Amino acid sequence: MLSNPANRHRAVPLTFEQFRYAFANAVSEEEAKELFETFAVPAPGAPVFQAATANFNPWTEAKVDTDNPDRGPLLIISGEKDHTVPWAMANASYKRQLHNPGITEITEITGRGHALTIDSGWQEVAETALTFVRRFT
Repeated sequence: MLSNPANRHRAVPLTFEQFRYAFANAVSEEEAKELFETFAVPAPGAPVFQAATANFNPWTEAKVDTDNPDRGPLLIISGEKDHTVPWAMANASYKRQLHNPGITEITEITGRGHALTIDSGWQEVAETALTFVRRFT
């Protein structure tokens, strides 16, 4: 998507190979094809460009107010094999949120990729999130 500046203003589809690497790398080839057919749709390029240039743009739409005292408890869930948002990025977000007075936790789901909420193991992710939420309700 970032290889062509014209993509900023259009919807860009992923090839199966791109989808497999970015989202479905931790599932079987068969499940990856099913996920691709079910969930892969062309996505707008603007948010990717906004995120990619966020460090250079003080007015970016991708900015997060990590000091917002009104936010509720936050659980960051990372997939061990995630190529799109690897542990280092998830952990960096976690560390930035530690300045917030709200509760912030992070967990890593073993053996899972970026499709962890839509692939056949989604129940484990849902249970992890539900266990976290139940602690605060």
